[in-house]
Amino acid sequence: MADSAPVPMVTDPAPTDVLAAPAAPAAPAAPAEPPQDEYTSETLYIQNLNERIRIDVLKASLRGLFKSYGEVLDVVAHSNLRMRGQAFVSFASPDIAKKALKEVKGFPLYSKPMQISFARTRSDAVVKKLDATSLDAHKQRRLEHKKATRYNNPLKRKLRAKRLATDVDATTAPRRPNVQMPDEYLPPNKILFLQNLPETVTKDQLMALFTQYPNLYEVRLIPTKKDIAFVEYVDEGSATAAKDALHNYKLDGENKIKITFARK
Repeated sequence: MADSAPVPMVTDPAPTDVLAAPAAPAAPAAPAEPPQDEYTSETLYIQNLNERIRIDVLKASLRGLFKSYGEVLDVVAHSNLRMRGQAFVSFASPDIAKKALKEVKGFPLYSKPMQISFARTRSDAVVKKLDATSLDAHKQRRLEHKKATRYNNPLKRKLRAKRLATDVDATTAPRRPNVQMPDEYLPPNKILFLQNLPETVTKDQLMALFTQYPNLYEVRLIPTKKDIAFVEYVDEGSATAAKDALHNYKLDGENKIKITFARK
């Protein structure tokens, strides 16, 4: 009897329900938004500036402070109530602005630490430098945004209504007498007014005290009122430095000298 041929083994096909479907191609990842702290701009927005400093002096001080980091295209600051204590400084590039922000943030300009961040829109000076032909369109967009914000912002509408109501009340309210501004709130100038001096103080003592600070010009005592005097410096900045350092100084070890800017 002939040997039977071997029966080939048949392997069961894999169940269709476990066959892996071909993987779908991965969708391209959406570009991630840059972290907030990585946003940069050519323009710095500065807050917490000393509101008692004249605008022209403040702008010159900011330009002098920041020009060591690179080209300063513009410094914008206004004296109106809404913009008081704020300014914008524009540079030739974001890299310059980033370095300036890092090193100057918190610097006490006129005794107040500056709060600095990147501005959210480009300044006119930056747009003009990059493409002068687009400056008019840039100004028009800014004007339209300003109008939309002014009339659609609920908080501003509320403040405007309150201001109008105050104006109406003012027209019917009795006129109050003018009140003189306290010495402590007088604007800076180059002449200091000293009060609460010891009656035995001499001009030489005051000269010795105030010559510690540069650019002293003159010390004037009042013969009929010995507890006050005037100290004049060549410039406002020198007077401010002396005032900040010596206000409440005890010249006789007991009584504190009161120093304010002189009334003009």
